[in-house]
Amino acid sequence: MISLSRGPCDLGVLRTASAAPLPCGTAERTRTLAATVLGSSLAFIDGSVVNVALPAIQRDLAAGAAGTQWVMNAYLVVLGALVLIGGASADRFGRRRVFVAGIVLFTAASILCGLAPGTSALVAARAVQGAGAALLVPASLALLGATFPEGERARAIGAWAGYGALAMAAGPMLGGFLADHVSWRAIFYLNVPLAVAAVWLALRGAPDSRSTHPPSLDWPGAGLAAAGLAGLTWGLTAAAERGFRSPVVATALVGGVVAIAAFVVTEARVRSPMLPLALFRSRAFTGANLVTLLLYFALSGVLFFLPFELIRGRDYSATAAGAALLPFPAVMGSLSGRAGALADRYGTRLPLTVGPFVTALGFLLLAVPPHGSSYWVSLLPPLLVLAAGMTITVAPLTTAVMSAVGSDYAGTASGVNNAVARIAGVLAIAALSLVFIAVYGGALREAVSGLGASGTPSAELQDALAGAPLPAGPIGEAARAALFAAFQTVAVVSAGCAACSGVVAWRTLIPLARG
Repeated sequence: MISLSRGPCDLGVLRTASAAPLPCGTAERTRTLAATVLGSSLAFIDGSVVNVALPAIQRDLAAGAAGTQWVMNAYLVVLGALVLIGGASADRFGRRRVFVAGIVLFTAASILCGLAPGTSALVAARAVQGAGAALLVPASLALLGATFPEGERARAIGAWAGYGALAMAAGPMLGGFLADHVSWRAIFYLNVPLAVAAVWLALRGAPDSRSTHPPSLDWPGAGLAAAGLAGLTWGLTAAAERGFRSPVVATALVGGVVAIAAFVVTEARVRSPMLPLALFRSRAFTGANLVTLLLYFALSGVLFFLPFELIRGRDYSATAAGAALLPFPAVMGSLSGRAGALADRYGTRLPLTVGPFVTALGFLLLAVPPHGSSYWVSLLPPLLVLAAGMTITVAPLTTAVMSAVGSDYAGTASGVNNAVARIAGVLAIAALSLVFIAVYGGALREAVSGLGASGTPSAELQDALAGAPLPAGPIGEAARAALFAAFQTVAVVSAGCAACSGVVAWRTLIPLARG
C-alpha cells in the first residue's frame, strides 16, 4: 500500500504462526530475523520510495496521468489479489522456499523496472514486482513466527517491527535523494544488494517449515479477484480522460463488477477459499474490515497526492519531499508499541473510534492553511496529528480482527484484513484521481479566465499530473494554486472517510468493548 506504515494485521499474521517443529539455535534465529526484516522491507519501502520518485519517473518517461497512476496500481492490484495465495503457498510448499522465491522474483522485476524504456514496460515490471511481494511478505511473517518459540516470539516481533519502522522512515528520503542526484532508476537497483543479503541469511539460518495440513491454492479465486480489481481500477482511471459514457470505460467497470461477483460465488463454492465468506458472519469482523477499507482508502489517497503537491506545487525537491514526510513514520515507529496497551485496557471499540477521528482531524488540518503557508504551519502539525491517529488505531485494529473470529481462523482473518488494506490503496488512487483532476481542471480554468486571452493554459499544463515543471508568472502561479485546491479537496474527502470509519467502529465493535 502507499503508506509509511505497515499493514494493520502484519503483526497478527506473526502472532498466529505455528512454531517450527525442529529446534533452532540462537544463530539461526538471528539470521532468520535479519532475513525477514530485509525481505519484508523490500516490499514495504518500495511503495513510499516510488511514490516520492513518481514526478521524476513521469518527467523522464513523459507519462500522462493514467500512466502515473498505473505505476503504483499495477503493483498494488497484483499484490492485493495474490497476497492470500502467497500465504497459502508458504504453508503448502515451505516458508523459506516461498520467501526466497518471492525475493528472487521481486528483485528480477526491480531490475526490469530500472531498465524500463517506457511507461508500459515499467507498469508491466511493477506488476511482476507485486507478484513477488505477494509471495515474500506473508512468507516472511510466517517464517519468523515459525522459527521463534512462543516465549521468544514477542521480542522477535518487537525487533522486526522496530527495524522495519526505521527502514520505512528512511525510505522516502533515500528515494528522493536518488531521484534528485542519481536517477529514479537507482531506487529499483537499490533492492538488489538488500535482496542478496536477505536470501543468503535465509538459506544460512532459516528452517524450511511448512504446515502439516496445508491448504489448497484457490487459483480461480485469485484470478477473478485480480481481474475484478484491474477492471474497476482501469475503468476509474480512464474515466478521468474519457468520461463514464465511454463504451470502453463502461465495459471495464461492468466487467470488473461481474468478475468480483463471480469471485464471491466462487469463494462460496470452493473447498479451500482464499476468502472464507463465513468469516463475515461476524459483525465485528465485518466492521473491522470496513474500518480498514475506509481508513486506508483515505490514508493512501493523501499519501499518493501529497508528494505531487509538494514537488509540483511548492517546488520541493524529491529529497525535501521525502524529508517532509519523515515525522509520520517516525512518530508511528516510536509509539506503536505502546498503542497496543490501549486495546488491552479499554477494549477495541474506544481506540478504533477515537483514532480514526483524530486521523480525520489531521486530514482536515492539511486542507486549512492557505496556499503558500510554510512547512511548519501547513505540514508538520497535520502530519503529527495523522501519526497520532494512526498510531492509536493500527494495533487495536489487529486485535479487533483476530478477536472477532475463533483461534483456528485468526491467521486467515489477519491475512484478509491485510489484503483489504492493500486493496483500499488501489481504489483510493483510482477514485480520488477523478476528484483531484476534476477540481484541478476547474480551478485552473477559472483562474486563467480572469487573466485574459493571453492566459490560456497549454494541454500539458491542464494535465493535473504532468511531469514538466510549472512555468513562472501568473499562469504558473494559477496552476500551483489549482494543485493546492485539488489536494485540499482530496484531504477533505479523506477526512470524511476516516470519520466514517470511526462511526463504523463505534456501531459494530460493541461486543469487543471491555468496559
